[in-house]
Amino acid sequence: MKNLLLYKFCSGKNSKWIYFGVNYIRFLTPKFIFRSKLKKTLANFSSCSDKAYIEQRVDYYNKLSISKQLPENASKLENHTLQKKKKVYFFDTYQYTRWFPLSFRWFYVPGDITFVPEQPSIVKSRPLTPNNENSVLMKLNKVRHFIFVKDSIPFAEKENLVIFRGKVNGKSSREKFMNMYYHHPMCDLGDVGKSVVPEWEKDKKTIREHLKYKFVMALEGNDVASNLKWIMSSNSIAVMPKPTCETWFMEGSLVPNVHYIEIKEDFSDLEERLTYYIEHLDDALTIIENAHRYVSQFQDKSRENLISLLVLQKYFEKTNQTQNSKA
Repeated sequence: MKNLLLYKFCSGKNSKWIYFGVNYIRFLTPKFIFRSKLKKTLANFSSCSDKAYIEQRVDYYNKLSISKQLPENASKLENHTLQKKKKVYFFDTYQYTRWFPLSFRWFYVPGDITFVPEQPSIVKSRPLTPNNENSVLMKLNKVRHFIFVKDSIPFAEKENLVIFRGKVNGKSSREKFMNMYYHHPMCDLGDVGKSVVPEWEKDKKTIREHLKYKFVMALEGNDVASNLKWIMSSNSIAVMPKPTCETWFMEGSLVPNVHYIEIKEDFSDLEERLTYYIEHLDDALTIIENAHRYVSQFQDKSRENLISLLVLQKYFEKTNQTQNSKA
């Protein structure tokens, strides 16, 4: 009970109470206020000192290059309304769709998406495969995925161990990892769900408790590893195989052994890789510095909002929709 209370109030994760409070207020704000500001907001983009960088980000998320007419079954924005399920996906898209005419059409696929839709669609995640341009990324479910920390513990003072806490059941890669390393002396592993192996079941640990360890496993679950963002903002190092999916965090642009420690897909070299970075402190500190630099690009809220609007603007342009449409 004590551990559950500690985790509930000190997990280190974003507060959903604050998130929903802000978004319900946002939902009640008249949409015409934002639609009236869209043209000016997008026009200001041309004078941004980091215009080239912003354009690069927009084109990364939205790879549509050829105009394509959406079929008639594409939903209008006026039908994008608050439902009982997947509220965070609604709020995270609504924050930007409210800027555009209600007559605009789109395809929107909420959830952990590991396939490429048949039509250009707004998604949270996409597979790192060729020809995935129909998967247009936006910053969705950010209350869960976008967490950054301030870590006061130097890497050298952390424990020479790797930690993993996560749900394992039904996730074959995680099950394989647990079978290989649960009893390994360099690993502190635990399944926080209902485990197929009762011995694996352990209480959740707060983010602060994770930061006592030099290394944190970032293992993909349904799509990406949701803990990767806060690990890379800390003084610990993310350890993982090459990612197979990506989100707004642009996991596909991460460089192995520059931003994180890469291990083989079969996990067979874990001990070797951990030992190397325990014995080569300077190399470990360089990865941490690179990771911090990478994370910093997502911490300018004004720029993140502008990029999100531009991603949607490009989506509507490439699907042959214009600002002359009825609001």
